Amino acid sequence: MDYKIIRLTDYPDKKEQAAQWFHEKWGIPLNAYSKSMEACLAESSAVPQWYMAMEKERIIGGLGVIENDFHDRKDLEPNICAVYTEEDKRCQGIAGALLEYACADMKEKGIDNLYLVTDHNSFYERYGWEFLCMVQGDGEPELTRMYIHK
Repeated sequence: MDYKIIRLTDYPDKKEQAAQWFHEKWGIPLNAYSKSMEACLAESSAVPQWYMAMEKERIIGGLGVIENDFHDRKDLEPNICAVYTEEDKRCQGIAGALLEYACADMKEKGIDNLYLVTDHNSFYERYGWEFLCMVQGDGEPELTRMYIHK
């Protein structure tokens, strides 16, 4: 394993790099990531949180934990969001390692259940996630799959 998983709260100097990286991957406004990461660094609550897989100084994967990932089931929170692994690093277990790390970290913070929305239908099961229900994404015509990790 040539990478390490870090929490943004342990590496606050990575905030600008991380916000830019997530913005480039998902097209969500940079300011939205910056604000969420500032709230994470304020450490006033368990959510939001941000995690990255680092290969030296390069972010090769990442994910966040936020209250709601743009869907209509506001009662199903918090949500894993923005799961991404660089194309040249896929199929090496990085996303799975990030998911396991984040789930364990959130459990330490007193959060037992995590949720995520995805179009994938077999990937997350490998890491202990179970299909829960279909949800309506904000502004989306089709329903999206909601998973739970207990």
